[in-house]
Amino acid sequence: MTAKDCLNKIVNNPFVFNYRRMWPYVKPYWFRALLAILITIPIGSLDAVIALSLKPYMDLVMVEKSIQASWHIPLVIIAFTTLQGGLGYISSYLNTWTGSKITNRLKFDLYKKMLKFDTNFFNTKNSGDVIFMFNNNADMACAGLLKNLKTFVQRLFSSISLIAVMFYNSWQLALVCVAILVFAFLPATRIKKRINSVIKKSISADAAILTAYNESYAGNKTIISYNLEQCQTNKFSKVLDNIFWLRIKMIQRTSWVSPLMHMIMSVGIGLAIWFGSYLILTGQITSGSFVSFLTALIMLYTPLKSLGGNFNSMVMSFMAIDRVFDILNAEPRIKDRPNAREFDGKLEKIEFCDLCFEYVPRVPVLKNINLTANRGDTIALVGNSGGGKSTLVSLLPRFYDPTAGAIKIDGTDIRDFTLKSLRRNIAVVFQDNFLFAGTIRENIMLGNENATEEDMWRAIKMAYLDDFVATLANGVDTQIGERGILLSGGQKQRVAIARAFLKNAPILVLDEATSALDNKAEAVVQKAIENLMEDKTVFVIAHRLSTIRNATKIAVINHGEIVECGTHEELLAIEGGAYRALHDMQFKKQ
Repeated sequence: MTAKDCLNKIVNNPFVFNYRRMWPYVKPYWFRALLAILITIPIGSLDAVIALSLKPYMDLVMVEKSIQASWHIPLVIIAFTTLQGGLGYISSYLNTWTGSKITNRLKFDLYKKMLKFDTNFFNTKNSGDVIFMFNNNADMACAGLLKNLKTFVQRLFSSISLIAVMFYNSWQLALVCVAILVFAFLPATRIKKRINSVIKKSISADAAILTAYNESYAGNKTIISYNLEQCQTNKFSKVLDNIFWLRIKMIQRTSWVSPLMHMIMSVGIGLAIWFGSYLILTGQITSGSFVSFLTALIMLYTPLKSLGGNFNSMVMSFMAIDRVFDILNAEPRIKDRPNAREFDGKLEKIEFCDLCFEYVPRVPVLKNINLTANRGDTIALVGNSGGGKSTLVSLLPRFYDPTAGAIKIDGTDIRDFTLKSLRRNIAVVFQDNFLFAGTIRENIMLGNENATEEDMWRAIKMAYLDDFVATLANGVDTQIGERGILLSGGQKQRVAIARAFLKNAPILVLDEATSALDNKAEAVVQKAIENLMEDKTVFVIAHRLSTIRNATKIAVINHGEIVECGTHEELLAIEGGAYRALHDMQFKKQ
């Protein structure tokens, strides 16, 4: 093997490689991190003091019956162990301080990365998976990294100092015991391959626990109304059983290492006692040297017998680091093209050109969609449920990218605009709008954080939210709970509309914004929507045809294709047409 091959092997060693990848996060705190590690050197090295001091104590006090050594040797031991304890406290403090800082930086970068992933990424993940990926992995990576590094350095120098004491007392005994030590380490090399699959399954199981809690929190009303307590309890019990058996498998695959090492090291201690007795009887070493050697040997072997658990923790830490950097190095599918330019919001025409889209390969959701909207037009999308209407408008702000074809604004593919500038000029009001924990003010101001108080109140008034706000003791500073749980459906929609008002984007997407409301709430929200639509290019998905009679153009989408397109009157005039069938179905009672 060449020197270059040796260097590559060292650099790409999992231990070195993972610490090298973490260096950018350690670098800002390198001094404290280094100090925390350097302090472990004397902590580990001081382990040898007790063993070394026993030689003169045994020889002078126990053998020669000298009283002079009976008092100062114990004082030396007490002094050094006190120093060791103090250094241990400082090391733990610095380790925790540095570890928390590194963990927070890593979590911050993971959170920023999470926000860059496209909608489809979250569609294919459970909430527990996402929390584990972007939060728990960082904890496992950093905690294991620093703990293992501290333990490794401390035990390394402890081992070096104790082995030095052993050789000082008897090189013959030391050679035998070090050979046994090397042999005892061999079983640990087999752990990683045995636990990889179990760790991966354990991560999925732990994520399932988080998902269960999140679903029970978010779906508590459904659970109560359908008497699903027992059903959910049974599901949770299965998850816990799965975790239990995975823990048992982990024990089965790792716990044999410590007993085996214990047995091998016990053989080493036995050989040391037998061979040491021979050396004492032949006058090659003193009784003090033997006691000092044996103490150093036991102090060396004892922490190493628990290596199985430490090695298991180290492997889990390295796997967490791998997962963290897999996420950080992943490229989001929806991203800016090279040389993407800013979209200033000025437009004359939006075109959907031969647009095709698939969530799953070879399962088309949209097929050759061709549609044009001029500035100020209102384009209504209607059709049977599952036909692809929401998917079509989701392509406009690039929640997804088309499989084929393009959406163009004044002849420019929207993928040639930067994501920020494109989305800055599109406001979306969903059927179920997400409100953040906080106040009404905070949720509305998300539309434009630089808006004035006057702008906010104008948006509130245009959204017909002012009368409701006036009834609240804290007005717009009223807390609305997580996801706006303390508001009714109509109130949440009007807060979302006020937010869209404040954004004042030239392109507006309304995705069934009134379909979940009762007639009274819908009437109020519909008025707010009509205010919002003024002077904008609007794409509206509506299930109630009465709300889109005045649309510039109505496109009927069924099974991913536009089957009809025209004004309300033009489509009603088509005998046996799809739009007329929908219209007659809704209005036949009238």
